[in-house]
Amino acid sequence: MRRTALLVSAALLAGLLPWATARAADEPAPVPVDRFEGEVPFAAQPAEGIFTWGGDSDDPPALELAARADAPEGTKVLAGSYDISGYGGFTHDYAAGEPAHDWSAHRGIRFWWDGRNNGKKIAFEIKDGGANGEASELWTTSFTDDFTGWKLIQIPFTDFTYRTDYQPVGGIDHVLGLTQMWGYAVTLPVGVKGHFAMDGVELYGTADQSLRASVTTDAAVHPVKEGDTATVRVTLATTGAKPVDDPVTVGYTTEGGTAEPGKDYTPVSGTLTFPAGTASGASRTIQVPTLKDKAAESAETIPLKLTVTGAKAPAESPQVVIDAHGLPYLNAKLPVKKRVADLLGRMSLREKAGQMTQAERGAVGRPGDIADYDLGSLLSGGGSTPTPNTPEAWAKMIDGYQLRAQATRFQIPLIYGVDAVHGHNNLVGATVMPHNIGIGATRDPRLAEKAGAVTAAEVRATGIPWDFAPCLCVSRDERWGRSYESFGEDPALVQSMETVIQGLQGRANGKDLSRGDKVLATAKHFVGDGGTAYGSSTTGSYTTDQGVTTVTRQQLEAVHLAPFGTAVDRGVGTVMPSYSSLDVIGDGRGPVKMHARADMINGVLKGRMGFDGFVISDWNAIDQLPGDYASHVRTSVNAGVDMMMVPYTYKDFTATLVDEVTAGRISERRIDDAVSRILTQKFRLGLFEHPYADTGGAAAIGSPAHREVARQAAAESQVLLKNSGGLLPLKKSEKVYVAGSNADDIGNQTGGWTVTWQGSSGNITPGTTILQGMREAGGNVTYSKDASAPTGGYDVGVVVVGETPYAEGVGDVGNGHDLQLSAADKAAVDKVCAAMKCAVLTVSGRPQLIGDRLDRIDALVASWLPGTEGEGVADVLYGKRPFTGQLPVTWPRSQEQLPINVGDASYDPQFPYGWGLTTLAEAPQGGAGTLRALGAAAAAAERAGDGRAGRALVTKARLIVQRKAGQRVTAAMAGPFADADHLLLTGKYGKAVRKLEEAYKAAANPAA
Repeated sequence: MRRTALLVSAALLAGLLPWATARAADEPAPVPVDRFEGEVPFAAQPAEGIFTWGGDSDDPPALELAARADAPEGTKVLAGSYDISGYGGFTHDYAAGEPAHDWSAHRGIRFWWDGRNNGKKIAFEIKDGGANGEASELWTTSFTDDFTGWKLIQIPFTDFTYRTDYQPVGGIDHVLGLTQMWGYAVTLPVGVKGHFAMDGVELYGTADQSLRASVTTDAAVHPVKEGDTATVRVTLATTGAKPVDDPVTVGYTTEGGTAEPGKDYTPVSGTLTFPAGTASGASRTIQVPTLKDKAAESAETIPLKLTVTGAKAPAESPQVVIDAHGLPYLNAKLPVKKRVADLLGRMSLREKAGQMTQAERGAVGRPGDIADYDLGSLLSGGGSTPTPNTPEAWAKMIDGYQLRAQATRFQIPLIYGVDAVHGHNNLVGATVMPHNIGIGATRDPRLAEKAGAVTAAEVRATGIPWDFAPCLCVSRDERWGRSYESFGEDPALVQSMETVIQGLQGRANGKDLSRGDKVLATAKHFVGDGGTAYGSSTTGSYTTDQGVTTVTRQQLEAVHLAPFGTAVDRGVGTVMPSYSSLDVIGDGRGPVKMHARADMINGVLKGRMGFDGFVISDWNAIDQLPGDYASHVRTSVNAGVDMMMVPYTYKDFTATLVDEVTAGRISERRIDDAVSRILTQKFRLGLFEHPYADTGGAAAIGSPAHREVARQAAAESQVLLKNSGGLLPLKKSEKVYVAGSNADDIGNQTGGWTVTWQGSSGNITPGTTILQGMREAGGNVTYSKDASAPTGGYDVGVVVVGETPYAEGVGDVGNGHDLQLSAADKAAVDKVCAAMKCAVLTVSGRPQLIGDRLDRIDALVASWLPGTEGEGVADVLYGKRPFTGQLPVTWPRSQEQLPINVGDASYDPQFPYGWGLTTLAEAPQGGAGTLRALGAAAAAAERAGDGRAGRALVTKARLIVQRKAGQRVTAAMAGPFADADHLLLTGKYGKAVRKLEEAYKAAANPAA
């Protein structure tokens, strides 16, 4: 039914609608939007209709048009049930093919709601401007279900505010125009099962000018040096840029605040007038002179109260801030230690508590909370991005938050953090590196450092000085959904890749942190997160992530703690504890959450290792501790956690922390230690001198130079597991049949933690898929994703298979995932490999079980998650670069073998740790005698401290063994082969070759 069919007469409405008789005589007739009698179908864009949505398959509500005798309007209502864990609700969108609707003649929107008195807030949003209902600006408000039975919810359009946490498109004009409306949406409560009923949505009332005219100021905070004059710009904006019909006046006066009138500033008051006929965009200025004296002072505030008539007033009145000046902590020439001591000595307990608090930027209830709660830090969780998601928008957003911090007494800048775990992965268009498992496969510490440097440059250029990376977990079980965040299963390999810290931070002494291309790094997750046992997790449906790591003290030291010692030596600025629990055999404590382990954080990390940075909690991690909230705060702070990532509960945390200190349950000395550590890093980063974004490097984001580093990393990460008959590299003259789910999907290729937390399939960010890379390399390529195209006439097939994106425990095996290829991928492999010689590439965060098809596959490549630069994969496929990667983890024969790792007493993998064929040159010739000679030379290189020669000799020996073994990988051969790679990484070159001699003997006598 067309919308015009719903425009019924006022007389009819008076008979139908219970509220119609209350309408003023001069008001226009209400315009029904939804009567829920069946006139609007359940449908979806681009057609008009009502549809549901949610965070996962369980979140969308169940809807029906239900007959109700008590229906406020007509005979039916919209009724539904819901049980939402993430987010969910429903939308009525107008048809995209029709003109948008004009709501500007009305005061607001109203509807009947059947209250359940559950005290829950229901969000209601309207859709303004843009191409259609799914590409419009979202404006939101809410009401509370604190009543029983039917109630008329009446919402003036002036109550709606622009959504800052999510917008489907870039900001159109940030003005609620009302002339191009696309419908409305209702977001239902989370965490409770519920039912609802709704009826009679309509537009009501007469618009006044304040619905289409608003007064704004250029900023909410205006910092100014003492003695200078602050200028506040006041602007009139109107819907559709139409001139105002009536005058708009803005009265102003300086009153309140911490600055003293007549002493710190000259009071001002007056009225600005925008006469009738004034065009949208017209501005006036208010000047507030400040007065200079000789005293050193903290910052002082001068609120400017605005009284607006004829237009909507600003959401908050602006304030002038006289900058802090003359105090020692502001002197950049003083040593950081003295600056910290001076500032700390001036701060109140409440201000210190604020510095220890980190909130999610989208959860900050009002921007003024940054100053009101003296917040020390904000973060963007995965997918928490500005709109539009551009470098400019990131910098502008973060600068806006930093400006708010200038309204605090000491103007302590925020430190803003993101999870840039493989490039600036939250930013569309950034250079996305291979995930860490691929970097580990390169065995190239210099490349790891270069990748870190590119990441740091792109992150800092958007105004972000802090990166929650690298993950130094030692992944011991590929059933873990985070295993791709690990450089590998061997602590020695992880330690060798920690050059990434210098790429991120620069020199270990912190002298480079203030540079515009460096960021503060975070070693995570301390300690043992990679060792959690399958089935030990108690978090939702997770099986492994956030579970329990049970180890002896020796295993803890050798496997899990070792990488953190290296990180401290490299000067890493922050450390993040793990969600997981640690159970040290023999200590009598049983499993204890890491955020509560003072013995490990205070004792080992800060004490024995000498870590002088600060410890940041993981996302809401203290909520997993036993006891009440006060106990959570007390336990974690006393355990050594310095800053708490409390995304949504920053108010509760700061209040509780102050209470716990006041009660003596947390010492002031402990608070001072935490805040000193935080302030030290802020001074080292140069944030006090330069709190705002230095966007000078923004032009290099996603640049060819940066992408070349990612391309090299993608190429070097490719591990050639099998290559019968020298099928790879391909020849450009060959006709190649390409198939498989991951051949042409940038989202699958980049994996989790890409644009959003979980990542997603599809064209989510600029980059080059493997298929595109092969075409750009000049290959003669035909593509059929499902291998449905005819397979005759081709020289070779390339089937690119593997996983779809996931992150953290969502990706745990047993939580909807396993290590098997999908049915479609198996079918593609079977069809292509039966028809021609074939190479199979697995694009995945962990090994895929492919042993049952290995005999039918001529070449097998572990491609991991190569990032945005698929040309790097094509480079090795076509021989532009050689295959040189080695397995960073053991490749199992079956899931039942897991966990399986280098050094295990029982070790019989499909391919051992360290395996990796090469196309760099012909594999070296030789046998047992050659290996003995190489062993003697390697031992001599080790004694001489010649690491380069030692590594080259071990590599030559490894290639000889691989050539001898072919595809006959036996347990007798695999164990010493894997051990040799561990010994190589620890600098024991002679022993490594001796182990390879053992492997060679086993390969020469496989039956034995």
